[in-house]
Amino acid sequence: MNDHYFQTQSLSVGYDGNALIHDICLDIRKGEIVVLVGPNGSGKSTILKSITRHLELIGGKVTLEGKDMGLSSYAELSKKMAVVLTERIRPELMTCYDVAAMGRYPYTGRLGRLSDTDKEKVERALAIVHAETIAEKDFLSISDGQRQRILLARALCQEPELLVLDEPTSFLDIRYKIELLQVLRKMAAEEKITVILSLHEIDLAQKFADKVVCVKGDRIACYGTPEEVCTEDRIRELYELDDGYYDAVFGSLELPRVDGVPRAVVIANGGSGTPVYRKLQRKGVPFVAGILASNDADYRTAAKLAAAVIEEKPFEPVGDETIAKMKAAIDACEYVIVADVMTGSGNSRIGEIIDYAKALGKVR
Repeated sequence: MNDHYFQTQSLSVGYDGNALIHDICLDIRKGEIVVLVGPNGSGKSTILKSITRHLELIGGKVTLEGKDMGLSSYAELSKKMAVVLTERIRPELMTCYDVAAMGRYPYTGRLGRLSDTDKEKVERALAIVHAETIAEKDFLSISDGQRQRILLARALCQEPELLVLDEPTSFLDIRYKIELLQVLRKMAAEEKITVILSLHEIDLAQKFADKVVCVKGDRIACYGTPEEVCTEDRIRELYELDDGYYDAVFGSLELPRVDGVPRAVVIANGGSGTPVYRKLQRKGVPFVAGILASNDADYRTAAKLAAAVIEEKPFEPVGDETIAKMKAAIDACEYVIVADVMTGSGNSRIGEIIDYAKALGKVR
């Protein structure tokens, strides 16, 4: 396996001879999935169009298997690389099957006639993207999400070694986003197809990519594994998050906590509190969360959304000081919400807190 399958060397990209992003240096192995992320207008599409020769390079070079891609003919590249960009194609009087079959043109010769083998490959590509039922429909009559799947089928028909996609999950609902990424992951793992794509969904990039490229300003802000790149601090800086929080552990974005004197206390653990926290946040209600250990499933969300978190050390019994803090919070609040609390030998005293709240008539 070529450890340097795809490389960009001191690459500069932009428009009309003006470089917008400089010194792009990527080294991608065969079969890796590399995702570009960054704010709108940061240059992700410009990079992809440049490495696929849709835009002229301002400086540097792009190599594929050690060969300068600028020296390869388009006919040669079409058998190595497939591209799905964001531009909306408008083929007249073509069915979805016809559009997908365009991916076989590098192999069909001058007359463009499909052999039985070509037809089998088109049908297989349509099946992979779950588009068999719309194959005979007019391409212009289907939804944007369905068009995206057909364009991916067209790319798959090329049987590429390198697949470049610009925001392929745009217009797709959750089901098809997941299915698309599963298809790409399977292709990379089983067929060693190298995939380079841009995504808006940072949570999907974190869970799907082998490498993540953060694009911001006139440079690559960072490039590495999701664990290295998708930290809360890096994502906050990349997207200039003044409000809200990105949770790097769960790959979720939380809106800002509600400021003010807590009006409610939420007693929860084990994940039962998170939906309650978010509901209170939506209603603009400041709240206290407890009793939580730092390794509890609810703790990370509570730390982002709650006005205060009353916690106990992991695997330690609930102590008197923690009980006193909870009772003080209950005394000061308007009401108490008790979620589906799990108790055991270590946190059995939560029942004492619930009884205290009930005695004050504050449990909703």
